[in-house]
Amino acid sequence: MINLQAIKQRFGIIGNNQQLNRALEKAIRVAPTDISVLVTGESGVGKENIPKIIHQLSHRKHAKYIAINCGAIPEGTIDSELFGHEKGAFTGATQTRKGYFEVADGGTIFLDEVGELPLTTQVRLLRVLENGEFIKVGSSQVQKTNVRIVAATNLNMADAIAKEKFREDLYYRLSTIEIHLPPLRERKEDIFLLFRKFASDFAQKYRMPTVRLEENAIHLLLNYRFPGNIRQLRNIAEQISVIEQDRSISAEKLIDYLPNNQGNLPAVIGGASTNDFATERDIMYKILFDMRNDINDLKKLTLDLMKNGASEKVQESHHQLIEKIYQEQQTHQAESNVEVVKIPHNSVQNNYDFVETIEEDESLSLQDKEIEMIKKSLEKNKNKRKLAAKELGISERTLYRKIKQYDL
Repeated sequence: MINLQAIKQRFGIIGNNQQLNRALEKAIRVAPTDISVLVTGESGVGKENIPKIIHQLSHRKHAKYIAINCGAIPEGTIDSELFGHEKGAFTGATQTRKGYFEVADGGTIFLDEVGELPLTTQVRLLRVLENGEFIKVGSSQVQKTNVRIVAATNLNMADAIAKEKFREDLYYRLSTIEIHLPPLRERKEDIFLLFRKFASDFAQKYRMPTVRLEENAIHLLLNYRFPGNIRQLRNIAEQISVIEQDRSISAEKLIDYLPNNQGNLPAVIGGASTNDFATERDIMYKILFDMRNDINDLKKLTLDLMKNGASEKVQESHHQLIEKIYQEQQTHQAESNVEVVKIPHNSVQNNYDFVETIEEDESLSLQDKEIEMIKKSLEKNKNKRKLAAKELGISERTLYRKIKQYDL
């Protein structure tokens, strides 16, 4: 029986999250077999560790292990890279070349970003999985290979299959066993452990004292969503280790390294003291403005559906949606400790009355406030739109649209 903690130490895996442990246990159990494995999860969660574990714990551990990033190889050459080619098969093919499936015979091949494979290559790969056969580009001779295939993807495979970008039969052959790695935001108990490990590693690498997070910085770190997952956290730890002279990091310093976006409002609020425009009133207006846009979109959809005779169904479903918006508003209030205007939600009509009130009484002031915030941020950042968008917590595309809309 292999000890899970020993595996983590051997492969440099940090964390005690239950989902992570389950994924590692599945990898350990499936390793002695030759079953194909599909590793799923968002970009940056560490999917590349799973095939290494599977290979090292298998009977193939003394044979070759080849990792291939399918998304990094041009479509025109990927068949040649994977299966090899004969001399003269295409322009520039001056000699016969072995492909990865021939070189790795007896070993393991890791196909990272397998969802990016062209459909023609997927057909060739399916043949390898079914009977171990392949044909070099420019050849008619069938060759045999004995490889273990572990694939990984960050795509939603059901969507890819529905859009006919990935073969359904290939998916089922690859995913005999599927191992899912959770995103970092679902591993909150591991975030600080990982940061400390990265900080220690970079301190040794750059020969400087290890950075340490203050309590408020730890709280901010744990509540950030990390769209880039572990890769982003590692990058943040390296930046802080190199740039900051004071090795004690407060939340005010840390927030400069956490990109703000519309999907990460708590981080924007957490950094209110560092931004000139981020007073409590400004944050309240921003939340209220976004919420009003959501409800206005909902109203337009309601009118369209009512024209098609779906009024009763509309009222029922939209009442639930408005309730959801209200609950999200309450969540923002709890996270930011900002006093936010409450929405009456006893009935659908009450919600529409609220929308009308917002439109009549607050429309102009909200628009003026938004223009003021954009102008202030552009001025502060010397008209550098990328920096202004980051500070405002919106995308560059949204900022461009607002500048054009308000003729700024």
